[in-house]
Amino acid sequence: METEIPIRTILLFGKLSFDITYTLVTQWVIMAIIIIILIVLSKCLHKIPKCGQSSAEIFYESISKVIVSNLGEEYIGFVSFFGTMSIYILFMNLTGLFGIKPPTADYNVALGLALISFLVIQFYAIKRVGVKGYFSGYIKPLWVLTPINIMERFVFPVSLSLRLFGNMLAASIIVDLSYSALGKLSWFMEMGIPVILHTYFDLFDGVLQMVIFVMLSMINLKIIAEH
Repeated sequence: METEIPIRTILLFGKLSFDITYTLVTQWVIMAIIIIILIVLSKCLHKIPKCGQSSAEIFYESISKVIVSNLGEEYIGFVSFFGTMSIYILFMNLTGLFGIKPPTADYNVALGLALISFLVIQFYAIKRVGVKGYFSGYIKPLWVLTPINIMERFVFPVSLSLRLFGNMLAASIIVDLSYSALGKLSWFMEMGIPVILHTYFDLFDGVLQMVIFVMLSMINLKIIAEH
């Protein structure tokens, strides 16, 4: 796997190196944009919603309905978590529309998102059924299946991250190769055909991969918490 060349390396405490990469900067920009949008929306709240507030409320209600229909009313508190995860992943997946490599095409980013989802699920399961109940899930339905249950649980973040990373990386490579091939034919060719590729790989596939990531996280949450 190719390692991204850092823009700058900062030494922390004189020993630890911290690399600032284009992927990291892109994530910072996306986080700044999301924060600014939320600040603006929170300062313009009205009893009769206007355009921006209506869009935010529709999004909130949509996430709520998905969680209730798939998990149940008792999981309504996860609206903020899955809503934030959805927006953040979607913004990252759509950067290809602006000629920027999606951060999710970097396995470090995809794995980080999967680990966050994994840890939230495990901590919630412990909170819900207790430490004893949580670890008893590893020996169900038979204690001889314990190794398989452990492997199944800890393979989840790996499979979740590889699915997101693999699809977004493949899409990025295909779009880059198409630009390279079309550029050798004519600059005019680069103006039309890539639009179709961006529509499918960046827009359609970007939204699809976000939905798959969030839905798999929801399903795993219910399975682990109610084992």
